[in-house]
This record gives sequence, C-alpha cells and structure tokens, in this order.
Amino acid sequence: MDKILDIEILSPEKMVFKGVAMVVTVPGVDGLFQVLNLHAPMVSMFEPGIISVQDEKGNKINFSTRGGVAEVLDNKVTLLADAAEAKEDIDIERAEKAAKRAEERLSSGDKSIDRERAKLSLHRARIRLKVAGVLK
Repeated sequence: MDKILDIEILSPEKMVFKGVAMVVTVPGVDGLFQVLNLHAPMVSMFEPGIISVQDEKGNKINFSTRGGVAEVLDNKVTLLADAAEAKEDIDIERAEKAAKRAEERLSSGDKSIDRERAKLSLHRARIRLKVAGVLK
C-alpha cells in the first residue's frame, strides 16, 4: 500500500471525490499528465477534459472537468476544479441539448455567433457525454 496517492477532487459546490489511487491522469494545459507515488511537488493549471483516477485494483473512475488547478505534495493530489462531475451526476439530456445547440451555432452562417465560445461549449458537452458513456 506504499504506492498509494490520496486524491481529492473539489468543485465550488462539493467534494466530488475523496479516496486513494495508484495513478491520476489530468488534462493539463500542455497535454495529459499523470501523477504517481513520489511525484515531485507541483502546482499546475488543467483544462476541460477527463480526469481519470485508477484505484489499487486497476479500476478507473472518470470525471468530467471544466478545468482548474492541481496541487501535488507528499503523495496527495488536490484538484480544485471550476466544475467536475462523476458519471452518475451527469445530466445526459442536458449535455445532449448543449451539444446540439453548439453544433447548430457552429453550422449557422450567423456572423454574430461567438464561434470560440460555441466550440468550447461543444467540447465540454462532448466530454460530459464521454464520461457518461454516451460517446466513445
């Protein structure tokens, strides 16, 4: 059990996850990064994507996130997320509607549409649908 990490994933609303893991994978701003036992101390931003926690039995638990800040110190990983959701907390219908709305905005020829905002909205909706098991 000496290769275990203490993991906390917090959003402004609640403690999303608290437990132990062998590895955690985070969508860093420069790409995915993993934290294992005895990782060097660090603080890093992360962006919208999927946080993956692998427990000591090899089971993976995924969370959607809108980004935030990660701190690694003394085998403890604290992820302060702008928003984070476990599979069971995702409102699939709402995520599907958000994806459809963003796709419609992007495919319209309307010049007043904020395309970057629509792309980010579509990306976040797809992340939530992947964690929920609707998309691959």
